[in-house]
Amino acid sequence: MFHIDTKHPTPLYHQLERSIKFAIATGKLRIGDQLPTVRQLAVELKINANTVAKVYAELERSGVLQTRRGVGTFVHDRPAEVAFSRRDRERHLRELSDHFIAETHSRGFSIDEVIEHLESRRKRRAN
Repeated sequence: MFHIDTKHPTPLYHQLERSIKFAIATGKLRIGDQLPTVRQLAVELKINANTVAKVYAELERSGVLQTRRGVGTFVHDRPAEVAFSRRDRERHLRELSDHFIAETHSRGFSIDEVIEHLESRRKRRAN
């Protein structure tokens, strides 16, 4: 569910924090949803558990997540504090698309091929 690029110059904790917020803002994570444990997410993303713990703690301090002792970490029930601002959403989308375009280009696809493919998928999904 969360995307981390260990080769990207952005620090891993910042990538994870943005990825969790983006998942909430786009509805992949909803209010009350439980997140993986620190250890589970660290293993899944192949990053240090301290990095995950740092992100969870920061998101809890800012009111995005809520930890219930002995139960787990959940998306907090204050959606107004969770939402990305329009500027943050645009910046995040730009970063994702830049990475995606660079990756597809490195595999030999033109941007026109990528756009055509994405439009085709969108049409199939709408039906």
